Amino acid sequence: MQPAICTRTSAVMSEFGRFYEQQYAVALFNSVRYEIEGGGNTQTQLLHRKDPLKNKSIFSGGLFQYLEESKKWRSRFLYVGDSYNISLYESKAAHDRGLHSKGVINCAGYRALTSMEEYLGLLNNSLSDTKAKAASAPFLKCPSQFPLILWHPYARHHYFCVMTEKEQKKWHAIFQDCVRHSNNGLSEECKVATPAFTDALRLYRQAKGHYGTWDMMCGNQAQILANLVMETLHPELKNLIVPRLKGKLQQRQRDWMLISDAVYRQVLSQTKTQHEALAQVCEVERPRLDSALRTDMDQIVTSKEHVSGKIRAFVLPRVEQLVRSKVQPYIHSILEALMEPTSRGFSEVRDILFRELVEVSKNTMNDSSSEKVGEHMDKISMLAFHPVKMQSCYEKMEALNLEGLQQRCDVSSPSVFIQRAQILMRQQMDNAVHTFEQLVHQSLDGHSGEDFCKTIQRCQDRVLKKYDYDSSTVRKKFFREALLQIIIPYMLKQLSPSCSPELPKYKELIFEDFSRFILVENIFEEVVLQSVSKDIMMAVKEAVVQRRHNLYRDSMVLTNSDPNLHLLGEDTIDWAGQIRGVKGERQGGEVANRKRRQIVSMIQLDGMPLLYESCQEVPGVDGIPEENEGQTEQDLETEKPVNPIQHVPIEKEPGSPDSISEIRDLINPVLEVIEKDGSQQTNGMLPLEEGDEVKLITTVTEFVPRESPIKVDEELDTAQIKQSSEEERCVSAIESAIQQIEIAIQEDPIENLSEGAIDSDGEFAQTSTNSSPFHHDDSGFQSPANENVEEVEPQPITDEVVDTDQVMLTLVEGVKSSIDLDAKAPCDASEKKSEVEIES
Repeated sequence: MQPAICTRTSAVMSEFGRFYEQQYAVALFNSVRYEIEGGGNTQTQLLHRKDPLKNKSIFSGGLFQYLEESKKWRSRFLYVGDSYNISLYESKAAHDRGLHSKGVINCAGYRALTSMEEYLGLLNNSLSDTKAKAASAPFLKCPSQFPLILWHPYARHHYFCVMTEKEQKKWHAIFQDCVRHSNNGLSEECKVATPAFTDALRLYRQAKGHYGTWDMMCGNQAQILANLVMETLHPELKNLIVPRLKGKLQQRQRDWMLISDAVYRQVLSQTKTQHEALAQVCEVERPRLDSALRTDMDQIVTSKEHVSGKIRAFVLPRVEQLVRSKVQPYIHSILEALMEPTSRGFSEVRDILFRELVEVSKNTMNDSSSEKVGEHMDKISMLAFHPVKMQSCYEKMEALNLEGLQQRCDVSSPSVFIQRAQILMRQQMDNAVHTFEQLVHQSLDGHSGEDFCKTIQRCQDRVLKKYDYDSSTVRKKFFREALLQIIIPYMLKQLSPSCSPELPKYKELIFEDFSRFILVENIFEEVVLQSVSKDIMMAVKEAVVQRRHNLYRDSMVLTNSDPNLHLLGEDTIDWAGQIRGVKGERQGGEVANRKRRQIVSMIQLDGMPLLYESCQEVPGVDGIPEENEGQTEQDLETEKPVNPIQHVPIEKEPGSPDSISEIRDLINPVLEVIEKDGSQQTNGMLPLEEGDEVKLITTVTEFVPRESPIKVDEELDTAQIKQSSEEERCVSAIESAIQQIEIAIQEDPIENLSEGAIDSDGEFAQTSTNSSPFHHDDSGFQSPANENVEEVEPQPITDEVVDTDQVMLTLVEGVKSSIDLDAKAPCDASEKKSEVEIES
């Protein structure tokens, strides 16, 4: 088996090497020609930084992993660095101590899944001979309801699980970001090697009859070549090995995946070695080719234009007919299918950017010191690389549907366009944040208070306008490239049967010295591309003129509208380092060796054991917090702030009173007094502090039953009868006194008045010693009728009838008496004694 795999791999690499050597010379020619002639690219409005993830880590945390060797679930600590490779450790302590990882997962070509049903569906598609029903038990059981699976068509699958749905969503976003970054393609900084590799790969697959996009063109060169080998080798091995597997269905599935992974690793090892040797051979020959190009560049260009004219004259009639009949009717529908989700995604990026910048502006209104501004800027610095924050933008692009084109235009799946658009969203977000950082950092000196808040606002508006223009430019370019990737393979597939046999005769028009730089196959594709590019440009221009999806014309903003902006630095501003600048000088080398900053913050869950480690905060790691995402305002108000370092609840500071009752209590404080048995004052008042004033007294009486209900009712009845009899006697005595008053006035008014004047003066001049403010009588309140009257010994009320002849009335001069005969209030003996005198 192993020799056969090596033979197949060597055969594929040998054929690919022939295409690569040819395309390497062509790519070098195009690079040198561009360098000499120059080319005008539209200058972007936003700044771009070179290495945004320097000294950064994406995420780290713990979860459970299924181990194939022991067939058990074990706790693992995962670390995602700036390379987006997932490193697995036994524990967080092992990672902190710098021990070697248990393994590293490169996510190129993988898919992140969150359900066993979806995984079984993909597994059944790859193993057509061993169909498994969705309801059947899989070969592994997840210990929780929240699995995370990394699926690959050839390599080993990785199984994880977490305890909560929130953890699953966060880890899924992170895994998707790792896959997206790894599938982003080759580096564009290699102006020769990268174009040579992609063109050689495309021509190799076209020679095998495979046109259109390819999902497995992901990862580095060795991984792409391994996928190229497995594209034909994997089906052959499956047909050969799967029927011979023994055991239950789940066991056969596991065995086949292990065999496929072993073969893939062997092929990957060979492709890596052979590609490095091939690239080294081309690099060695590059100086000689470069010298020949620079010497004969004019002649090479002239020769190529001559051959291109001949091929264009031969191909153009067929191309125009194909474009009119089978391409033009579908350009607008394809463009509309691309524009709708892409524009929604970029609009969501702008909304998130706007919210974050407004938050920074609000925070600087209260405190615009350099340290606070640095803290806020440090939080949004890595916003573009925060997969959880950017997830809503990426989800908009997931709605892309090219269902009708997959068969007609040989488009395998829209995943190539989805991931490319998502990468562009992340780049535009990072460019906007980086531009905002540079503008704010430039404005830090010499501004404070309200002026600095206005400066922040101006920077925000400036960045948003630049984002709108750059977003339009990037989207238009993406639409043109996507249309070309969809239409050109379809046209080449339609034209190749009739045109390819005629191309070799045009090789005779090329000088032998220039034959390495001019290839008729490349000229044929260029002619086809140029013929359809005009129609694609017109379709995009019509969308711009109609102002659809917020697309701008290229002339809306001048190229050199803001030349001073590009004089700013391209490096990332270390806000955290500036905040801890003084502290860093004191600590010396400790700051240089501190841990990498983590972009995504940890998940803090209540009651989660320390074993999982995914729920624990990494000490000394600052990230963009998103712990309160998705919570309502009511939930946030009820939560108590917790210090993440000391884990001690912070008591809420007293705030200003909000309700009317609280304000009234502050103005008129309420003193609550509880009277105990035996503490009651004889005057019915409480002692006050100096300066206190009583405005309202509220008496609350609490009744405590101490006797039986029957006895209490008997006492109440007796008291009511006694009180009614006393009222009757009082009324009869008052009536008798009135009669005597009338008789006395008629007999001798002058004598009584003089006597009354003398007696009243003496009574009012003499003050009673018991009429103090603290006096408390039996009635429960101070009667105004006896305040200045000399008290006498109270007499009990008897049944004796008072003789009217023995009653003498004394009148006081200047005093008007009025008696209400309808009054029913009870009268005690002291009141009656003060109103009448009994003459013996």
